[in-house]
Amino acid sequence: MSDFKLWYLAPAAGWSQGLPLGNGRIGAVVMAAPHREVWSMSEVTYWSGQADPELLPGSGKAALEEMRQHFFAGDYEAGDSLAKQHLQAKKRNFGTNLGLCEVVIEFADRASQSGEAGVFQRELDLSSAVAGAVAKGNGATLHREVFASHADDLVASRIWSEAPGEVSFALHLEGGTESFKAVASDNTTLDFKGQATEKVHSNGECGVWAQGSVKVVITGGTIQSEDGQLTVTGADEAQIYFTVSTDYRRAGEEWKAESAAIIKQALDKGYARLREDHIADYSQQYGKLNIRLGVSDKASLPTDQRIQLLAQGGTEDPQLFALFLQYGRYLTIAGSRGDSPLPLHLQGIWNDGEACRMGWSCDYHLDVNTQMNYYPTEVTNLGDSHLPLMRYVEDLAQAGRSTARNLYGSEGWVAHVFSNVWGFTLPGWETSWGLNVTGGLWIATHLIEHYEYSQDRVFLETQAYPVLKEAAAFYLDYMTVHPKYGWLVTGPSNSPENSFYPGDSREGGQQLSMGSTMDQILVRELFEFCLKSAILLNRDVELQRKLEEAIAILPPLQIGKRGQLQEWLEDYEEAQPEHRHLSHLFALYPANQITPDRTPELSAAVRVTLENRMVQDELEDVEFTAALFGLGFARLHDGEKAYKHISHLIGGLCFDNLFTYSKSGIAGAESNIFVIDGNFGGTAVIAEMLLQSHADEIHLLPALPEAWSTGEVSGLRAKGNAEIDIVWENGQLTEAVVHTFTPGPVTVRWGDQRTTFQAERGGRYRLNTRLEVL
Repeated sequence: MSDFKLWYLAPAAGWSQGLPLGNGRIGAVVMAAPHREVWSMSEVTYWSGQADPELLPGSGKAALEEMRQHFFAGDYEAGDSLAKQHLQAKKRNFGTNLGLCEVVIEFADRASQSGEAGVFQRELDLSSAVAGAVAKGNGATLHREVFASHADDLVASRIWSEAPGEVSFALHLEGGTESFKAVASDNTTLDFKGQATEKVHSNGECGVWAQGSVKVVITGGTIQSEDGQLTVTGADEAQIYFTVSTDYRRAGEEWKAESAAIIKQALDKGYARLREDHIADYSQQYGKLNIRLGVSDKASLPTDQRIQLLAQGGTEDPQLFALFLQYGRYLTIAGSRGDSPLPLHLQGIWNDGEACRMGWSCDYHLDVNTQMNYYPTEVTNLGDSHLPLMRYVEDLAQAGRSTARNLYGSEGWVAHVFSNVWGFTLPGWETSWGLNVTGGLWIATHLIEHYEYSQDRVFLETQAYPVLKEAAAFYLDYMTVHPKYGWLVTGPSNSPENSFYPGDSREGGQQLSMGSTMDQILVRELFEFCLKSAILLNRDVELQRKLEEAIAILPPLQIGKRGQLQEWLEDYEEAQPEHRHLSHLFALYPANQITPDRTPELSAAVRVTLENRMVQDELEDVEFTAALFGLGFARLHDGEKAYKHISHLIGGLCFDNLFTYSKSGIAGAESNIFVIDGNFGGTAVIAEMLLQSHADEIHLLPALPEAWSTGEVSGLRAKGNAEIDIVWENGQLTEAVVHTFTPGPVTVRWGDQRTTFQAERGGRYRLNTRLEVL
């Protein structure tokens, strides 16, 4: 078997065992069994809800000043009460992304009816983005494959057998919402339409409309339609084509004709050419990075068995970690392409329906989840996949102007703990978690990330700087000077979803305060980047002056009495020391305000924070927390601890299909809930263990664990617009190649060794184990 296939001998018993496909817009989870195949279909714009007018009273700066005085005086309850009165939104038609429908295929051929052991196998080949299944029995073999084509904007499948006349099945659609209807327009086509409506996150009456088609083409045999079902009998081969369009941000009726046009073009092109073009288009992105972390005999086992062995503390399986990294890249490509209409949400572009029926929503959470979806994008050489998020942040900034003005009486723009596709930027409907005043800023730092990797001057000038400049305008206008410390602080706001005891008593836990550490880290990142950009672009001299003055009085990072990095401005006691969020560690990752070399005392405080959280008996053990632990220890250059946490993520927080999950009982989860941020966070951990470029240097193998003592990787990206290839053996660097696309000085580090050279555009620099440029 290929190192980069997910494969199984057991049928998919449900969604968490199905294999995901995607073209950046349409998602499918393929649940294959010998007698049946179900495609769980989704579309990234298929959202319930609508844009509602802001109804919060516009009390502005006067109300803000009143509540701040209570917080400064230590009267947290009075301040919280005023915040609820003036800054707490009501839940209306926020909405959620919903699953679209299921394509259900019931097979009637002899091979599928066989009950023989070992006659069924299914797989997902990451190198081609094609899912397949083979069923053998009674002298017949039935082959199936499915792919989601970005090149031709549809999902396509082929079913065939070596023997003639062995392909027989019935196909029908099952809708995900009440309005869903499917009818046969002829003997080979099912047309469907439906509206994304639900009553948990909206009124059940508003949402996006979708319309699409399923087309079946056969060679040999017969096909007929009856009661919304297509039945194929005795065919030699069958091909199935699925596509869908929605009216999201579409005026008029033209969108309704898109699906028929797409299928016509597909039929004109033919299945073989569709498959060829799909693989060529996908490979342009997937093929940019190659990785090998060692070999073991575990690679010959089915994927689910390998996950189980890792969970049980089995012997090393380095290829499973390489597979997990490439799977994360695969999911990025499948879920987020340069032209995708929306970025990845809580479940990427896929949707099992479980989160939507709870109080959760498949939305854009802005206090780690959406950000983590894109943590590995740049470093794993998929910068184009970052672009949908860039556009989303631009839209968020437009929407957030009214919230800044109406809620705070301030300039610029602001967004809070989460958003949707309707421009929601208000606080959430409970201040304890909803008043995260830097949520929009956090997601906007991805504009900084994209620029630092790409060095794209046009992007900086036309997208990143305008959006971030307006964010800076908000915080300059909104923030206030702390009367006790003289520091410029935010507030009232929270440290995402966490709480504290304001005094010595372990009673009366509070969430809101002034100047939480997370806020100050993000504001510093914003102000310093805007200042540097304004100087580079030679503009906004008055803004430069204001930023310089503000930066000079921002609070410093502080170490608390237990030796930990303080999460709040004051050294409060954590009310939930087991909490899943680690937001204040943003200073370590993805920022670089804390590094082991430059800030050793703060680095030691971060380690205390991580270790204190790890030893809690009731630790909220979820997918993104495991990733955050791994990222933290990777940045501290502790490869063994980073390896421990990425191992736990893969072995203990993954379904059989390697989708990560949040454990039942945490944050209201009714069962183990698929949340995709762990896939991307884990991918970022592995990349960070092999390469870091966040402190004005390219650091090779900064957190290499003993388990990956020999390996190689090519195509990792470094900030400054460079690509890096690394080869190592027995834990020692053998060779590195630096490909530079922007001229300037480059510093490369391995261990305690460093070298600096002047790079040219289009340069290729080979370094040996002593970092000598050859």
